[in-house]
Amino acid sequence: MRSIRKAAALLAAAPLILLAGCSASGSGDASGDGKITLRISTFSEWGYDALLEEYQELNPNIKIDWNRFATSDEAKEQFQTALGAGSGLADVVGVEGAWMTDVLQYSDNFIDLTSDDVEGRWNDWVEAKATTEDGRLLGYATDIGPQTIAYRGDLFEAAGLPSDREAVAELFGGDDATWDEFFAVGEQFKAAGTGPAFYDATASVATSWADQYEVLWQEPGTDEIIAGKNPDLRNIYDTALEHDDLSTHLARWTEDWNNAFQNDGFAVMLAPSWMLGVIEGNAAGVTGWNVANVYPGGGVNSGGSYLTVPEQSEHPEEAQALASWLTAPEQQLKAFKATGNFPSQIEAQDSPELQDVTDTFFNDAPVGAILSDRAQQISVIPYIGPDHFAITAAFNSAIDRVSVDGSHTPEESWELFEAELATLE
Repeated sequence: MRSIRKAAALLAAAPLILLAGCSASGSGDASGDGKITLRISTFSEWGYDALLEEYQELNPNIKIDWNRFATSDEAKEQFQTALGAGSGLADVVGVEGAWMTDVLQYSDNFIDLTSDDVEGRWNDWVEAKATTEDGRLLGYATDIGPQTIAYRGDLFEAAGLPSDREAVAELFGGDDATWDEFFAVGEQFKAAGTGPAFYDATASVATSWADQYEVLWQEPGTDEIIAGKNPDLRNIYDTALEHDDLSTHLARWTEDWNNAFQNDGFAVMLAPSWMLGVIEGNAAGVTGWNVANVYPGGGVNSGGSYLTVPEQSEHPEEAQALASWLTAPEQQLKAFKATGNFPSQIEAQDSPELQDVTDTFFNDAPVGAILSDRAQQISVIPYIGPDHFAITAAFNSAIDRVSVDGSHTPEESWELFEAELATLE
């Protein structure tokens, strides 16, 4: 059995790596040693530390400069600025799945990565997110985010709840788990009066729930913004805030949220596969974490990223070769073991090697088998329109004004949300 290595905390105050030669012209022979310099930019943890070293060993004519942004927000800001300026993008650019609409919208700025070498590599729904209407493939998928429930078994025991992962899965409803049952377990936990909040952030619960709807934010075909008048989204908003007493009243990715991992601040996280590495890094030294093979409302995907090659690259063939190698099954398995980024690659998903992956930090949970099962349960792929990023950011802010800031009532904050949506139309 294998174990995932401990991942570094995403929000640690590590300096942002800024590379020399940020313009397109910087991708040439920067060292004078005859090597081709390829620049790659990613964000957070992708499990590439050892992989990029390995690629350079396998390809001694290649030197890689890696720009790793601390968060996806920072990476997206630079991505949009450089795309608009026509310079400044790396040879290989990692983009979050929610940004692929930007890539498709400005498809002429990206290399067509269609190749016989990658045909059949991904599930159709994964590849469709990166494919233009005329069939050009603009991104190689790196990972997907099947959701599961991570929890503190020791805090469950203190509250008189079962802590064994199979029993916890049944506690939440097993294969028929619902959001009503999820909140009901939270009320049981709270009633025990043992101290911690039940889950980490109300906005995260709401947006995770929203990922189970095919059409919620924009209308396919017209991209009309329908979020403000969508009854399903309003129900999610109202229900999540009705149960806000189960939350820490913190926003994810903040310093206070990061500290909550170390001071027993909460007992449960709705965790896509890539979040397991975040938990392990932020909760270093804390015992009791486990993973249950269950999710309210059924299977759902949250997140996942792609590697793209901008037209700005001076070495598009070499850049495509690097992107192809990084997203091959062997490398995706290595990234999963390093940081929990679940493979998007079909062969990697089906491999016995992945099924055998366990994680000592999560009480030896069989994370490979659990996440594989969660991935197989994914049945709904949300429509992501060109304004998705801005709409969901406004939605999170609407919840945080109530849950975190306490500055508005739910109705007041919803009205502000509707006003923000009007500015996007």
